Amino acid sequence: MTASTLPRAALPIWTYALLALIAAALFLPGFTVLPPFDRDEARFAQASSQMLDSGNFVDIRFQDETRYKKPVGIYWLQSAATTLAEAARGVAAGSEKLIWTYRIPSFLGAILAVLVSAWTAARLFGAPAGFIAGLMMASCVVLGVEARMAKTDAVLLATVVIGQAVLAQLYLTRRDPAPAGRAAWTAPLLFWIAAGIGVLVKGPMVLLVSGSTALVLALWDREAGWLKRLKPLAGLGIVAAIAAPWLIAIAIKSKGAFFAESVGHDMLGKVSGGQEGKGLPPGYYLGTLWVTFAPWSLLALLAVPWTWARRRLDAVRFCIAWIVPSWLVFEAVPTKLLHYTLPVFPAIAALAAAALLDNFDRSRERPRRWLTAAAVALGVIGFGALTLAVAVIPWLVGQRIDPIAVSLVPAVGGLFALALHLLLRGERRTGLAAGVGAAALLYVGTYAAVLPNIDGIWVSRQATRAVAQVRPCADSVVASAGYSEPSLVFLLGTPTKLVHGAGAATHLLSDRACALALVEDREAAAFLDSLGTVTPLPLAELAGFNYNTGKRLHLTLYRLPAS
Repeated sequence: MTASTLPRAALPIWTYALLALIAAALFLPGFTVLPPFDRDEARFAQASSQMLDSGNFVDIRFQDETRYKKPVGIYWLQSAATTLAEAARGVAAGSEKLIWTYRIPSFLGAILAVLVSAWTAARLFGAPAGFIAGLMMASCVVLGVEARMAKTDAVLLATVVIGQAVLAQLYLTRRDPAPAGRAAWTAPLLFWIAAGIGVLVKGPMVLLVSGSTALVLALWDREAGWLKRLKPLAGLGIVAAIAAPWLIAIAIKSKGAFFAESVGHDMLGKVSGGQEGKGLPPGYYLGTLWVTFAPWSLLALLAVPWTWARRRLDAVRFCIAWIVPSWLVFEAVPTKLLHYTLPVFPAIAALAAAALLDNFDRSRERPRRWLTAAAVALGVIGFGALTLAVAVIPWLVGQRIDPIAVSLVPAVGGLFALALHLLLRGERRTGLAAGVGAAALLYVGTYAAVLPNIDGIWVSRQATRAVAQVRPCADSVVASAGYSEPSLVFLLGTPTKLVHGAGAATHLLSDRACALALVEDREAAAFLDSLGTVTPLPLAELAGFNYNTGKRLHLTLYRLPAS
């Protein structure tokens, strides 16, 4: 590979099938056994469940409260996936609520994102680079997390990468004769349909990434005529046709409250300040890339000089325009979550793959030993910290040594060290295999074995099991005081009440025969005082750790004695 030309070729069909199998194998461990995560996943899944129960696919609600932070797309997808999964399993609709059915759109979206990332990288840098970029995306930490979560981000990534793939194709062929007839509409239709779906899933993120990419390229090249091939006026009409019907319906239904909440509070709140205690300074995403893009973050750093030296090449320039403006926006916005930079990871993977195939062009440039040392050190710190965390969490939560978690440290560490050694020696095939193997071993051990068995972090699961054992009536409703995580509502059912101590007492007194109360120690005094002379019967005690608040919990499950 030279500085003046970059080979571009299509990936064979069988490689896409192989990438899909690899991605599925990496995403599936723990998929069905991990309980619902708090708080976002449980909120999304519960709202989708209520859509199915109510048959109202316009309004979005969590119990009796409106949930207007995100558009409806992901709720529709989760509802459809759950309906199909229940039909395939031959069970009655709504008879058994399982979190994994709501995760199916994320799982499929993540696989689609891997495949389109591979296609885009192949178009930019050649088939081998495309396959390697696909491997990197399938095995990087943050996409593996999002593939297992019933949230918006994996599906959003798929729509973003489809849009960027179209944009890359148009940019690389901008000096070729424009296609005519139906062929002229293929790329625009794909782009604008992806954008419309993206708007329904998470607002204008697709247009933000693609728009900033196109703007930077137009300014950099001082030409923008090729963007006419996107047919923007017709395209905006396509987006409106996809998104406007629901947006109009929810505006009427909510009397404008949806836009006030989603745009005025959620979106502008993230821009103006650190929402929900997540305000962090610029540089946060650079500092956390060593974890989120692990185990390949060191290759991303090593690719920086290679990228800068080739910035005049169309393919490299496109990736820079994809990464830099979006990254700057993410760093500037005070509200920061680890997955926010995911939409630019395919471009990082493409550059890292191309630089790796060129051996970082050490034949033309002097090796930067300090850069290699820094990349290795930071890569080891990032991936090593994850592995050590998995080993330590069982002890921190339950003072228990998990042999599987402990064994992961030498096993994963050894494979990762082998991957580093081979990659730095230029043995790419075996080095990549070792790196994917290290990631796979960590994910299988973590998601399928270690995390599901740390009972202390799954307080809602403990509560659900306890209620199932002592439930006095088939329709007993639980009032929870002092513990109000959404996963409790998802697992125990929509009627579950999230109250304070006095509210839990009122709930028991209102239905002496069937009602149950789950009371955390901090609410116990108010609960008992509100019961007056009535002494409740303790049925079970639960202990755990709330990872959202950082507090240890002790809860007691009560009912009233038969009168």
